[in-house]
Parts: sequence; structure tokens; C-alpha cells
Amino acid sequence: MGCMSHSVRKHLGVDIDAYDDQIRRFIPGYEAMLCAAAGAVASVQPGLVLDLGAGTGGLSEVLLREDGVGHVELLDVDPEMLGRARSRLAAFGWRARYRERSFFDPLPSCDAVAASLSLHHIPTIEAKRALYGRVFDALWAGGIFVNADATMPSESPSRDALYRRWVDHMVACGIDEPDAWRHLDEWAKEDTYLPLDVEMAAMADAGFRVTCVWREGPMGVVVGRKG
Repeated sequence: MGCMSHSVRKHLGVDIDAYDDQIRRFIPGYEAMLCAAAGAVASVQPGLVLDLGAGTGGLSEVLLREDGVGHVELLDVDPEMLGRARSRLAAFGWRARYRERSFFDPLPSCDAVAASLSLHHIPTIEAKRALYGRVFDALWAGGIFVNADATMPSESPSRDALYRRWVDHMVACGIDEPDAWRHLDEWAKEDTYLPLDVEMAAMADAGFRVTCVWREGPMGVVVGRKG
């Protein structure tokens, strides 16, 4: 919570050093979501994982702690975030690599591709389908694509109920309710949350065998397997 010009400092209104604490207040089930995503990636024993829109390296850290995960290559356009990730992941040495680039740039061949709270910055399903196709092409046979992100139904009352749960989480974490709704309004200027079935269908159209392996409120982990 990138795109070609995305700045987390501007988008979330938090200092980079405060990001890792604040994201847990913003996102329901954040830790469990990362664990579910990393566990799915590790299931293929990948030698190389791409982390798209890697930010401060939260997902990459969980990935690198998994047995059987080799290298993780972090891609992000925000140099401040990558700088934070370098410090965070220093103990992993050569197993972590850093690339200041967009996930719209060419992707190297790999065993796995993962993303956490980054692909909602893609504004249209057409652009997402194109990315999912490129991810499919980048993966070797038997590879896996894991996307941990927010989804939203297109219709009320289901949509309203999920937003209510999201706000309730932030309030439980000490954020005033008017501020919680204000955050959602601000994020909506850059974020696009599509229905879960639309996301899964777009991945299937790219050639993946798709399952949703974890959900909490608006957050979910969707897995696509190649072959």
C-alpha cells in the first residue's frame, strides 16, 4: 500500500520509518496474510522469487525465513522503501537483491512471483490481465504466482459490510473512526479493489490454476499455479 510514480510516504501519509508499525493498524490480518502468502510460495521450493512492489521488504523477510526459498529479488519504484528493505534484510546477505524498477518493466525468468498490497495500484482489469500474462510467461514450468491484496465486491450490501469490517479493524487498533473513513477515501484516489472472482478469473485467463488460500475481511491471498 508500485506503480510508475507511487510514493508510499505521500499515499499513506506516514514516514517510511513508521510504515511497518502503521501497516498493521491499517490492514486486517496483516501478519497472517504474509505467512499464508510465503507458505504458498515456499511450497514450490523456489530458487528465485520476484517480490513485486516490495516496499520495505515485509513479505520478502517472511519469504527468506521459509525453508527452501533461495533468492528473493525485490522490485519497487520507491527508493526510500528499497533503502529501508536493504537495512531490514541485511542479515540475509546475497539471498536478497534489490531493483529500483516497476513491475511493468520486463520480468526475469523465475520460479515464483509474489506481491503484497501492491497490485491494487493497477487501475484497470485490462492492465492486470496484461501483467498476469507477463507473470505467467516469466515463470518456469511448475512455478507459482501469489497475490496478497484487498478485494471488494462490486455491489452493496456485501461491499459496505467489508468496508465496515475494515474500519472496525482500524478503530480496534486505535484509529478514530472518522480518520479511518478518511484514510479509505484518500486511498481510493490511487487504489482499485476489484471483486475476488474477477481477480481469480483474470489469473485463470492468463493460464493459471487458481485458488484463494486465505481470507480475512477484505484481504485475501490468491494463488496461481503454472502447469
